[in-house]
Amino acid sequence: MDQPVFILGAGIIGICTALSLAERGVAVRIIDRGEPGQETSFGNAGIISPWSVIPQSMPGVWRQIPQLMFGRAAPLSIRPAAWPKMIPWGLRFLRQASEARVRATADVMEVLCAPSIDLYRRHLQGTGAESLIKDSIYVHAFRDGSRANLKSLDYAIRQEKGANLELVGSEALQATEPALSPAFNAAVLIHDQARALSPGRIGRVLAEKARGLGVDFIADNIRKLNRTDGAWQIVCDGGTHAAARVVVAMGAWSANLLAPLGLRMPLMAERGYHLEFAQPGIEIRNSVMDVDAKLVASSMEAGVRIAGQAEFAPVDAPPDDRKRGQLRKLAKAAFPDLDTGVESFWMGRRPSFPDSLPVMGEAPEKQGLFLNFGHSHYGLMMAPKSGELLADMVIGRASNADVTALGAERFL
Repeated sequence: MDQPVFILGAGIIGICTALSLAERGVAVRIIDRGEPGQETSFGNAGIISPWSVIPQSMPGVWRQIPQLMFGRAAPLSIRPAAWPKMIPWGLRFLRQASEARVRATADVMEVLCAPSIDLYRRHLQGTGAESLIKDSIYVHAFRDGSRANLKSLDYAIRQEKGANLELVGSEALQATEPALSPAFNAAVLIHDQARALSPGRIGRVLAEKARGLGVDFIADNIRKLNRTDGAWQIVCDGGTHAAARVVVAMGAWSANLLAPLGLRMPLMAERGYHLEFAQPGIEIRNSVMDVDAKLVASSMEAGVRIAGQAEFAPVDAPPDDRKRGQLRKLAKAAFPDLDTGVESFWMGRRPSFPDSLPVMGEAPEKQGLFLNFGHSHYGLMMAPKSGELLADMVIGRASNADVTALGAERFL
């Protein structure tokens, strides 16, 4: 147990896994070609929510697909090169849309999301960056007030699990978020949430904390993973590393690394985009979702961030620059007084399985190979608990949580 554990991937999942292993007295080395925490986990909407327990595939979702792809907001797009993988992935996705499966998935998501705020605050304690996590409301804003219904399945599940939800009309909504367009007539307020004021800086801060606990970060490009003479060989541009225990936490790039080992899983790169406005001229007090446009807005350290879109494409395809104008238009529709003069444009790759759950645990028939990826839209909030659970698996410590549903066996 004195040999170091190698973690492949220094996103927020890898960093939190490293922290939890180091706290358990395990030596850790992380390999990534980029700066820790500055890839997919850098650019998300910053929501940290115990109540984000609702999977993407819901009853009736198939009826929404034409509007999602071709409607006014068109938050869903699929590049031609992605269709061969998208068709079987999409069929699996649609099979998840029964109420029974939604409820079962929500129970597993609750394990990963429920402690997210407390765990982040624990990780940040003593770093001097505790203020990066701020208490918040999650505002689900509707133009058509009749659609804001607390009896709908997604809100009903949240309430059953203890969420404090409040249905408000236009007057209370304007009082809560004065910068929001008066075109929104109602909202569901999800209380007891938090938001990250800079997901990228959280990644840097936690990586620095991990270094202080002895974690070694290696900047290199991972090429291949082999099993040789009872050990795992990690082949990188700068050399080869031997390890008894390896954690794959490379997000959307994990599937390509694992396929040559016979671990072929239906992981898609579901790309998201954001625009960040450095001189916004407005303040957004909480995290706000334009439910129609599937757009989330939040005030952060560097300005107002508008995040959204679900684009299925090959993992290394270039960004679609048309999303810039689309996001700007949607942002102005939701926040008419937003100053869009100084903006930055970003694209990241959500690693998405069709059941909205990550893969976590030791790979079948691959002793010493542990998996922790596929957190789709929920990576930031699931990261701390995912790190704790995976660390316990690596050291053989029993967990009170039932995470059998997260095993890779479900796809193999």
